[in-house]
Amino acid sequence: MESRFGMAASAPSSAEVRSLFRSLLREARKYEDYNIREYVKRRTKQGFHLHKSDNPEVATSAFLEGKEMLSVTKRQATVYSLYAPKIKSIMEVTSQDS
Repeated sequence: MESRFGMAASAPSSAEVRSLFRSLLREARKYEDYNIREYVKRRTKQGFHLHKSDNPEVATSAFLEGKEMLSVTKRQATVYSLYAPKIKSIMEVTSQDS
């Protein structure tokens, strides 16, 4: 399989996949808004679970897509932080009380 840079991409190692997974979850924590933060975490887990046992070509493609999503998530976290809600979600208020 060729990446968009024209050279063949090899299947990512399990350490690279774990690192990408942790990076996406770490970026999700940067969102101030509870709903967006939980959505990013949920989609990250679903995406990795969905491609858990794919063949190497599909795994490489999914890994490259995940890296692109990481850069999008980083940019969006910055933008959302500029417009963070002034009050907390009811989900955050009740979870802190318990």
